[in-house]
Amino acid sequence: MTGRPRADDRGAVSHIITTHCLSKTYGDRTVVSDLDLRVPEGCVYGFLGPNGSGKSTTMKMLLSLVRPSTGEVRVMGRRMQRSTRRDLLRDIGSLIEAPPAYTHLTGGENMRLVQRLLGLSDGQVLRAVRTVRLQDHLDRRVATYSLGMRQRLGIALALAREPRILILDEPTNGLDPAGIEEMRGLLTHLAGRGITVVVSSHLLGEIDRTATVLGILGQGRMLFQGTREELLARSVPDVLVDTPDPDRTAALAGGWGAVRDGPGVRVPGLDHDTTAELVARLVHEGVAVYGVRREEQSLEDVFMDLTGGGGL
Repeated sequence: MTGRPRADDRGAVSHIITTHCLSKTYGDRTVVSDLDLRVPEGCVYGFLGPNGSGKSTTMKMLLSLVRPSTGEVRVMGRRMQRSTRRDLLRDIGSLIEAPPAYTHLTGGENMRLVQRLLGLSDGQVLRAVRTVRLQDHLDRRVATYSLGMRQRLGIALALAREPRILILDEPTNGLDPAGIEEMRGLLTHLAGRGITVVVSSHLLGEIDRTATVLGILGQGRMLFQGTREELLARSVPDVLVDTPDPDRTAALAGGWGAVRDGPGVRVPGLDHDTTAELVARLVHEGVAVYGVRREEQSLEDVFMDLTGGGGL
C-alpha cells in the first residue's frame, strides 16, 4: 500500500478521520471553531499553523482527551464518543507533547511495560522498535538518550499496538537538522506501510516534503485543506510590469492597486484575463510595455499569506 489517498469503488477518496463543525471554547475564548477535517486513509496529513492556532487542542479532541464544546469526530466511519472510545483508540497510536517514557528505565524496559499493559506479543514490540531503528539502544537508560532518540522511542511505544492511525503533535520540536530529516523519512516509511499519519507543525518546511495532504489552521479556523499543488494554485502572485514610464503606468493601473516597485510597477492579485486587460489599456494609452511577468512565489510565501506571517 502506498502513502497516497485511497479511493473506494465509486472513485471517491476514503477518509479515515473526519470532523464536523468541531469547536472548543474555554469560557469566552474560542480555541477551535467549526472545524471540518478530512483525512484521507493512507496519507501523511500535515496539520499546520502558527503556535496557538488550535492544532494541539484539535489533536486532543481527535483522541478524546479533550471533549468538544460542539461538533463531532468520526474515526473509521464511527463517531468518537464514550461508548466507542475504547474500541477506536485500539487502532490509534499517538505522541502528544513529551514522549511518554520513564527516563530512569531503559528503552527496553519501557517497551516491556507497554507490552504487558496492552497484552502485546514479542513480535509486535520488536517490529515497532525496528521500524524506528532503536533496536541497538534498548539496553541504555532513556535519560542518556538524545531528544531525537526519545522521540523515536515515543513513536515505537505508539506503534507497538500496530495502529491504523498515528497522531503526532510537533514531533520535530527541538531536533537538529539531521533529526528532522530522519523524522521525515520515518513518516514517509510509515505511510508506505499503510498507516495514516497526522502530524502537526508550526513550520511548513519540516513536513512540506513529507505530507501528501495539508490542513492549515489559523486562529482556530481551517484556512486551507488540500494538496500542495492546490495550495499553490490558490494563490495569485503579483504581476510585475517592466516599462520605461513607471509613474504613468502606476497612475493608469491605480484602480488595480498598482504601485511603483523600483524601476517597474507591481500590481497585486490579477488573474490572467485582468492582466491582459491591463496590458491592452497601457498599450492603448501609448505606454511602452517591455515585459509582464508574475512574481515567483514559494509555498512558504503562500503559507505566510494565509497565516498572517506566523510560523516561519
